[in-house]
Amino acid sequence: MADVLDPTPYDALLLLSFGGPEGPDEVIPFLENVTRGRNIPTERLKEVGEHYFLFGGVSPINDQNRALLAALREDFADHGLNLPVYWGNRNWAPYLTDTLRDMVRDGRRRILVLATSAYASYSGCRQYRENLADALATLQAEGLELPKVDKLRHYFNHPGFVEPMTDGVIQALADLPEDVRDGAHIAFCTHSIPVSAADTSGPVEGHGDGGAYVRQHLDVARLIADAVRERTGVDHPWRLVYQSRSGAPHIPWLEPDICDHLEEQHAAGVPAVVMAPIGFVSDHMEVIYDLDTEAKAKAEELGLPVRRSATVGADPRFVAAIRDLVLERAAVERGEQVTPCALGTLGPSHHLCPVGCCPARESRPAAAGADSPYA
Repeated sequence: MADVLDPTPYDALLLLSFGGPEGPDEVIPFLENVTRGRNIPTERLKEVGEHYFLFGGVSPINDQNRALLAALREDFADHGLNLPVYWGNRNWAPYLTDTLRDMVRDGRRRILVLATSAYASYSGCRQYRENLADALATLQAEGLELPKVDKLRHYFNHPGFVEPMTDGVIQALADLPEDVRDGAHIAFCTHSIPVSAADTSGPVEGHGDGGAYVRQHLDVARLIADAVRERTGVDHPWRLVYQSRSGAPHIPWLEPDICDHLEEQHAAGVPAVVMAPIGFVSDHMEVIYDLDTEAKAKAEELGLPVRRSATVGADPRFVAAIRDLVLERAAVERGEQVTPCALGTLGPSHHLCPVGCCPARESRPAAAGADSPYA
């Protein structure tokens, strides 16, 4: 029988994700939710919607979250961690506000939040915190007793995130034809964001030169590249590249784009490329369309062998890492001394987002940080 693990003072974990449509009729309403307030033309939404229609109008992210939810519940039960796990989304059902309302009605008063984004940035952290503040404001207006909400720290360099990614790259290399394998280049892929958002990501003292967003990705890429060299004996060249740009052409975003990068590698005589989506927790739309569809089509056009490595998904090591992060944060809240687990040069990230961390263009309330109005 497993020892009983103590999550005190927390009484629930909320899996907070982006959301996605689950049928053709939901695609445009979902995209309208995602882009609300940004005056995106309907024609542009329909253009993006075609990505979803290629897959029956269904985003894979929801089933992937269901799998992670089930894995977390099973892991917690197997390890004696008595902590119920709920699921809410920013942009589609189950909506965050509805889930928080259910949690309050279930008597949950100290809630930990796991966001399905491993890195610091406005869209990957601060915006989730703003959504939490909006949801809490709604519950407050309804007269409900508000819970205390905290967010788990960034887990980009936790071994339970890095090691499955490393295994995925090694497997992708092994899947390449033997005559090009040792000369393969590794393209570590993540979501492009505006340069201004990257430069202001993370705590204020680290702003500039890509901010925490770029530094964290580079740290993970180096960890994986070093591990691949140690395990295979081959020192593969690599670069951090970007994908899924969605902004206006005149606004600078992080580059190079993966498709441009494939063209550059082919022109330089590189015999093969492994695309490693380190910026993503699961194989959702940005992975299966932007990499598996668009980038692979570019590689086929070039005659360049490519493979795409796996994301962590519901890998048991990632699930165990989340349990580790829950217990770590609970111990911190109890005032106990803990040694946070992390790899690389950056060390563990902060537990509490400081004032000025990953700011929005306009100041908005954000929960689960030092500047939270719901502390």
